[in-house]
Amino acid sequence: MQLALVGVSHKTAPVEIRERLAFNSEALRLALKSLTGRQDVSEAMILSTCNRVEVVAESPDDRLIREFLCEFHEIPHDVVSKHLYSFRNVDAIRHVFRVAASLDSMMIGEPQILGQIKEAFRIAADAGTVGMHLSALMNRAFAVAKKVRSETGISQFAVSIGYAAVELARKIFGDLSGKTVMIIGASKMGELAAKHLKRNGVSSVLVTNRTFERAVELAQVFEGAAVPFEHFVDHIDRADIVISSTGAPHFIITKMLAEQIIHRRKNRPMFLIDIAVPRDIDPAVNEIDNAFLYDIDDLQQVIDANLKERMKEASKAEEI
Repeated sequence: MQLALVGVSHKTAPVEIRERLAFNSEALRLALKSLTGRQDVSEAMILSTCNRVEVVAESPDDRLIREFLCEFHEIPHDVVSKHLYSFRNVDAIRHVFRVAASLDSMMIGEPQILGQIKEAFRIAADAGTVGMHLSALMNRAFAVAKKVRSETGISQFAVSIGYAAVELARKIFGDLSGKTVMIIGASKMGELAAKHLKRNGVSSVLVTNRTFERAVELAQVFEGAAVPFEHFVDHIDRADIVISSTGAPHFIITKMLAEQIIHRRKNRPMFLIDIAVPRDIDPAVNEIDNAFLYDIDDLQQVIDANLKERMKEASKAEEI
């Protein structure tokens, strides 16, 4: 087997680059078919999350994958080339294992990445683009990830998007009691962040999602209220904290909309957490007084402060 892996991550590329290379669920299936339709690419799967985009394929040349990424997304190679990394054969296998074990994550030890890899593998299997070799690789990666979790303390310390959200919210508001959070898009990461906030004093939760049934389901978890997605703008000014993570290809909160929201709030502070890639909220919102916007890269600074303990456990995991 000749294995090639090409990708970008939070370590090599800012969110502005990662969002241009990201694949939504519809594009993912089309991309997989397109890639395996090329000469010398017999198997392939694509992992696309807020923090990384990686293509792993049975192919003799990683240049084929680099060309594919640029062509599919219509991005000049010189714009992304310095952000891309490549691994071949044994190095690619080791990288897959490290990613699955959450050793390469922004939040080392976070559990979401393994579920995201399993979903990427499922989509590739459904599309018929993985065969014997990538199946064997991923099954081994899942076993390694499980062993790392069970034999080290890598997931025990509080380093997460939720942790960062609470720390930042406290800096903005002080006491969180009586505050309201709105979740836009029912992502797992947004749900976890809201759980952290609720545990730390937030009193009410609003949930909106393009699929209203999913919003209702998630709202019940928090004993909160579901809001139809087409009407979330009418309710967002009730929220002191907004966590947005949709699959929208464009901004759902523009600077103009945010100015209107802050005006309706009578200039009371609003904390916006944009964990979507592509981003949901126009970065220009940060120019508005009393609007505090953090995207996925901004949260890294908060998370870094609590990484020391996990790094000790990560060294044990590397040996596995």
